[in-house]
Amino acid sequence: MTISFARSGRSTVGLEWELMLADARTGDLVPAAPAILDELGAHLGITGELLTNTVEVISEPRSRVADAVADLRLRIDTVRMAAHLRDVVLLSSGSHPFARWNDQQITQKTRYHTLVERTQWWGRNMMIWGIHVHIGVDDVRKVIPIVDELTTYLPHLQALSASSPFWAGEETGYASNRALVFQQLPTAGLPWALGDWADFERYVADLVHTGVIDDVTEVRWDVRPAPRWGTIEVRACDAVSNPLELSAIAALVQCLVEWISRRLDAGEQLRSLPPWFHRENKWRAARYGMDVITISDADARELTVREHLRELLPVLEPIAADLGCLTELAGVHDILAVGAGYQRQLRAAHAAGGDLRAVVRHLIAEFDAERPLAP
Repeated sequence: MTISFARSGRSTVGLEWELMLADARTGDLVPAAPAILDELGAHLGITGELLTNTVEVISEPRSRVADAVADLRLRIDTVRMAAHLRDVVLLSSGSHPFARWNDQQITQKTRYHTLVERTQWWGRNMMIWGIHVHIGVDDVRKVIPIVDELTTYLPHLQALSASSPFWAGEETGYASNRALVFQQLPTAGLPWALGDWADFERYVADLVHTGVIDDVTEVRWDVRPAPRWGTIEVRACDAVSNPLELSAIAALVQCLVEWISRRLDAGEQLRSLPPWFHRENKWRAARYGMDVITISDADARELTVREHLRELLPVLEPIAADLGCLTELAGVHDILAVGAGYQRQLRAAHAAGGDLRAVVRHLIAEFDAERPLAP
């Protein structure tokens, strides 16, 4: 099987942000997406998702993170106006604090019903929301090496974005319960270690031949090639509650991809982690979030994610200056200072004596304020 990889601008960025629709009075999820999308028509960059309680806003491909986020703000304003007429508010996190899967409705699309029919209980439990970051790659020969190297930094991205500590009204003990729920889908989870693009083509051909998938878009890795767009797509992150955190995470991904690309241009031999370290790091990040101790290299050196980020950010700052995202990358320091989304949600819940409606109000307030807030 030959899979064409589209041409795209090097290190350009595209963003996708999944948003919840909630009743303005109760904070519970509402199946308002079909009506809102019907009203908006074929509006560029606003789509539905698996569940009718969700809309997704999508940016244009941009050179700068700030411009991609500005695209999302325009889409959000459009959705917000249509939602307001229905007493519906917008919020975002990796999971809803108290909504239950059996109250939700599946969007009327064949691909979604096929997914749920195959995956059954796990498919119906996909009450999860994420952000996806696309970065353009200028040479198909770089794609698999970048995916492999970028996998080392997925725990950092997962910890920074972690915002799903509650599930169906219960405190799970995990910073990102979404990470472990999502990997139950076929072909989801960590990418397989492949040598080159030809290996990826053979992998997809085998899955198509055996009926596992119909096409390459059903490869749902945490970081994957997106051949149609000529990008690498990072899908490991929980949905964050505000644009400031989204900007910081997008800038970190953009800088990492460009950094790896420059090292490949220089002929550097990349050193990837063994697959068993990647698997352990993912679980640790889902469980412990910003307190995670990562296995940072093939020699099994262990660092907290905070320590590793403090080593990494000065390396990336000159690249961020070149890409025009130095301000956005500095937002990573803000997350380290104020805490990730899951930490702020837990504080809000504990301050309200465990009332998860207070967590929803907190998430709505952060979404409207466009920045993290102290509970």
